[in-house]
Amino acid sequence: MLAQVDTFVGPEVGWFALSPMLTLLGGALSLMLIGALTPQWPKGMYATYSAVVAAAAGGLAMFQWDDITDSEPTTLVGGAIAFDTLSMFLTITICAALLLVSLLTSDFISGTPNDGPEIYSLYMAAAIGAIVMASANDLIVLFLGLETLSLALYVLAASNRRSGESAEAGIKYFVLGGFASAFFLYGIALIYGATGTTNISEMVAVLHSSVDVFHADSLALAGIALLLVGLGFKVAAAPFHVWAPDVYQGSPTPVTAFMASVGKAAAFAAMLRVLVIALPFYRDDWRPIIWVLALLSLLVGSFLAIVQNNVKRMLAYSSISHAGFILVGVEAAAHRAGEANPGSGLPAVVMYLLLYSVLVIGSFAVVAIVQRDSGGDASLDAFKGLATRRPMLAIGMTVFLLAQAGVPFTSGFIAKFGVIQAAADEHSYAIAIIAMVVAVVAAFVYLKIMVSMWFADPADDAPRIVVPFFAGLTVFAAAIFTLLVGVFPGWLIDAADTVTAYAR
Repeated sequence: MLAQVDTFVGPEVGWFALSPMLTLLGGALSLMLIGALTPQWPKGMYATYSAVVAAAAGGLAMFQWDDITDSEPTTLVGGAIAFDTLSMFLTITICAALLLVSLLTSDFISGTPNDGPEIYSLYMAAAIGAIVMASANDLIVLFLGLETLSLALYVLAASNRRSGESAEAGIKYFVLGGFASAFFLYGIALIYGATGTTNISEMVAVLHSSVDVFHADSLALAGIALLLVGLGFKVAAAPFHVWAPDVYQGSPTPVTAFMASVGKAAAFAAMLRVLVIALPFYRDDWRPIIWVLALLSLLVGSFLAIVQNNVKRMLAYSSISHAGFILVGVEAAAHRAGEANPGSGLPAVVMYLLLYSVLVIGSFAVVAIVQRDSGGDASLDAFKGLATRRPMLAIGMTVFLLAQAGVPFTSGFIAKFGVIQAAADEHSYAIAIIAMVVAVVAAFVYLKIMVSMWFADPADDAPRIVVPFFAGLTVFAAAIFTLLVGVFPGWLIDAADTVTAYAR
């Protein structure tokens, strides 16, 4: 008699809930296929296609976010994907950054051998990986998203085949990124050994019932330490920041903008998922490490940026400093990780990620425009007299620099005030005071660039700066958003406050 074979029943997928990711996936695959089967598209059409796909995915994420706020967060695909406001807010951030970077890239690579569908398909593939990282409810799924993002970024960093600096940036990023991924994966293995699962919801349940607050599990602590090494590299936090200045400088400028926005947002999303949501019972063990990383990032990023003369390197070190500010918010969120009232740390972090993404894309857009007509020069000398050559471009750059310095009535002030206030609410006064002092030091970096633009005379042979349409549109949109949020921040603060209802 034949034994009865049980029928396999797969998990319920929830296709519409996954529509933002599926939209990007369909856009990337269709662009590669159609682009390969058709002649060269007219100028700007690849970028327009990518921007439309990003806008469609972002619109679907907004619809899903509104639906979640009216119901309850849940999980999808057998508990592997979190369907909550945190994932949707970060998905909107990633799609907005993808849209802006796609427009910027069009003018930067137009007329070069790189002008084709491949760059934009890689952008969309990287965005999918970033969204998976923001939505993962399983550490293995999170790692898959991390590798999808990382592999696309390695190729994008080396995508300028006419530049030796781009090739060098790609190989440096690949080698160091591989080490970081190995640390992260080994950390997952140790966490699995300590809990018996990689699913975040199941992990929380296991730790809730078995964690020993008096005798910490050394296997779990070793896993957390390795996870922090991998995540510290991905967010470019000191002392794991060494790759950032060289990779930011050598990569094509639009790719640098993509790394600094989408890459950083995805890495911090992973940090929130792993530490705040999955491992709240070990918060007293990992919170001091986050405190130290925040301190080192603030100091290293701000003080080393001062001695730079290349604007891309200045912004690279500035991104390390901004990572320190975001870590201040993560440290604040750690105080109430796992509690019914999660505090203001988590909303402050996700709001900072959105505002900084727009800021940094606008900043690098101006750098790309100046570089384009200066033979690739991104030094302070290339920005001399920009106010007399292109006053509107100088005004846009000034808005971004003031915002990064945290000047009131800009989005940067709202972002920095949010994380510092969150730290003060949790009585982390020391790191809050240090962050405020460092913000004053960092302002000197942005002042150097502004002095070069507004008070230095342009060289006699200074090239004429031409502002292409899409690049100018990117700068304009980013500047308007920066000022709008700075003057009317209430709507965004209210939206960010909803992310504390994450899937458990």
